[in-house]
Amino acid sequence: MNQRENISRTVEGRVKWFDPVRGFGFVLAEGGGKDILLHANVLRNFGQNSVAEGARVSLVVQSTDRGEQAIEVLQIERPEGGTIPLADFEEFTAEQIRDLPLEPARVKWFDKIKGFGFANVFGRAEDVFIHIEVLRASGLADLGPGEAVALRIVDGKRGRMASEVSAWEAAIK
Repeated sequence: MNQRENISRTVEGRVKWFDPVRGFGFVLAEGGGKDILLHANVLRNFGQNSVAEGARVSLVVQSTDRGEQAIEVLQIERPEGGTIPLADFEEFTAEQIRDLPLEPARVKWFDKIKGFGFANVFGRAEDVFIHIEVLRASGLADLGPGEAVALRIVDGKRGRMASEVSAWEAAIK
């Protein structure tokens, strides 16, 4: 192992892109420099399977012979402008949505191409609709079947609907 590989530092930046199917993506550091590789395993150790383009992240990074690589995710913040442009939320203020309790749930399925999916809150039978725009505004790019999440849920015009989605592990911190 190269001695350079033992030195790590904390870096703030924004997600350039992340593809959960390919298992990696890249982050642009705030101070400039080369792209930082963000591997899916590092993201999963933080408790998420995906992260949205433009999300602000705080990472522990190492320089290697292959370039800059994230070795730990410290924090993820939603992309700026994370408002949800859906009519279902027009009657709610941002404060009302933020004050809703986080409810533990499991993803039944989510189809990124269709732009929606469903989850079930633990102990409840009815489905909760998850729209792709809510997912993006929450700082996530995709969800997998069986994934544990925390949801803020509104009773919308068409039934129970997620107004925010976060990784369960991140929500209980």
